Amino acid sequence: MIQPFLPFARPDIGDAEIAAVTEAMRSGWVTTGPVTRQFEQAFVDYLGGGLHGVAVNSATAGLHLALEALGIGPGDEVIAPTLTFTATVEVVRYLGAEPVLVDVDPVTLNIDPAKVRAAITPRTKAIMPVHYGGLACDMDAILSIAKEHQLKVVEDAAHALPTTWRGTLVGQLQSDVTVFSFYANKTITTGEGGMAVTRDPELAKRMRVMRLHGMNRDAFDRFTSKTPAWYYEVVAPGFKYNMTDVAAAMGVEQLARLPQFVQRRQDLAIRYHEQLAPLPLTLPATAPPGDTHAWHLYVIRLRADAPLGRDEVIQALSDRGIGTSVHYVPLHRHPYWRDRYQLTPAMFPQADAAYQAMISIPLFTAMSHSDQDRVIAALHEVLR
Repeated sequence: MIQPFLPFARPDIGDAEIAAVTEAMRSGWVTTGPVTRQFEQAFVDYLGGGLHGVAVNSATAGLHLALEALGIGPGDEVIAPTLTFTATVEVVRYLGAEPVLVDVDPVTLNIDPAKVRAAITPRTKAIMPVHYGGLACDMDAILSIAKEHQLKVVEDAAHALPTTWRGTLVGQLQSDVTVFSFYANKTITTGEGGMAVTRDPELAKRMRVMRLHGMNRDAFDRFTSKTPAWYYEVVAPGFKYNMTDVAAAMGVEQLARLPQFVQRRQDLAIRYHEQLAPLPLTLPATAPPGDTHAWHLYVIRLRADAPLGRDEVIQALSDRGIGTSVHYVPLHRHPYWRDRYQLTPAMFPQADAAYQAMISIPLFTAMSHSDQDRVIAALHEVLR
């Protein structure tokens, strides 16, 4: 019997999310309004309070708004890892600044603090750590470097809900802004969407203004006022980055399910660790004792003694109806970044070696144990 195709990822959306979206659509207010504000508040409450949340239509938008609010512009440099999605650094170019790419730690695949320190110049204004796969970066080291050199820190936490570093949730650390993603394959989803969080009310205010065309009043305020309130002023050339109430309605319900989502991802990761240990693989690093790995991704790396190469294993799994991905083709290998900054693989030996050996295998909360057993059995078959 031919088994159905098992995708690399699939969102876990239930009746509660569908009902909430339907209610938002029937409310008569489908763009940014009361449900978006509810989601923003629920999200910062989940992180522990004391924060301002700015809901946006993507994490990319959130990163852009964060850097803009921090005053990053032409002539500035922002340090980021090469092993990330292009969104992390394309927002630096949006502002006319220059990303400076550095290598990663060979075990965690997170940005290497020693490489960060070595890359600092008089033009450096910010560091953008990426919590790869859901495992926290060494934030003590990064924040210490930032403090020493008076740099801003914007955390790309697209993978990191709910990741902790030394017992503190990512989002509650001492960074200037932290940005989360709610894309379809993330730990919670709004279809498309993101959230920027900060302790600084002025940064939050700037991001809110800039997410909607630089207007000093949003549409919900204007159209629901009890007295005529049509007047607004454009105070800056902003963007169209707002989240809709339809998306936020899904987010409210997904956030309520996050504890069970996290537990399921952890259970699946443990099963992979146990069942794949005999194979010629380097398995992903786990969180230190007492900390939480969000397990957004489960990235295996083929060892030198593996009988097949990375691309052959991907094809073999595909032939067996199993979807995979690669996270990521490092930025230094993409034509735009490679050519603009004259980057070579030799400049990033750890990230490049990891890339050539890595495969992201299926891991999602709607995945059954029998689904996972298919992946495990297929890997044993092709790597025995």
